[in-house]
Amino acid sequence: MANHSQLNFQDASSPIMEELMGFHDHALMVALAICSLVLYLLTHTLTGKLTSNTANAQVIEIIWTILPAMVLIALALPSLRILYMMDEINEPDLTLKAIGHQWYWTYEYTDIKDLSFDSYMIPTTDLPLGHFRLLEVDHRVVVPMSSTIRVIVTADDVLHSWAVPSLGVKTDAVPGRLNQTSFFASRPGVYYGQCSEICGANHSFMPIVVESTPLADFENWSSLIPS
Repeated sequence: MANHSQLNFQDASSPIMEELMGFHDHALMVALAICSLVLYLLTHTLTGKLTSNTANAQVIEIIWTILPAMVLIALALPSLRILYMMDEINEPDLTLKAIGHQWYWTYEYTDIKDLSFDSYMIPTTDLPLGHFRLLEVDHRVVVPMSSTIRVIVTADDVLHSWAVPSLGVKTDAVPGRLNQTSFFASRPGVYYGQCSEICGANHSFMPIVVESTPLADFENWSSLIPS
């Protein structure tokens, strides 16, 4: 999870998040190259070292038409590839339904009969020692690691957003509408997120906690948790 002095992304825990971080670095290098070129041309123009005849400059017009097009292509192709990967959900191993309320989440494991629960934030006064304030919940979402998890997201009252940064997931919860996303937790761990759509007075008090465990541990958990 992120800390107070962290400037970059959280550590990627899914292939999609790794791709998003790679695209971020790619786009940042493209922006840096553009800024460097503009600064170079501006400096030489102001110092009088660069002059041009703008009355008949077909070569310059061709360059400033083709170069931006190449830049856009260099950004569009990897972006479209990642968007396709995020929307493609083939034969998920588990389907989870997340329902946003003011101000808590309800989870339903649609592949497992009678397995559903509400997930509330643990108040600071009841927080166990060593747990994270405003992030820990009374019931975590437990999923098997190395499995494709499909998440169906909706809301019961107002707009919410189900987001877990380290898994590369952020999907709006819209009343009366079912949105879907997926993630693949590549290693065991506990991943924290929060509602990312302002939904009222207690918007910041409805965190999301996803715990990725080996398949055997998930099966034991799902058989023991009360419905």
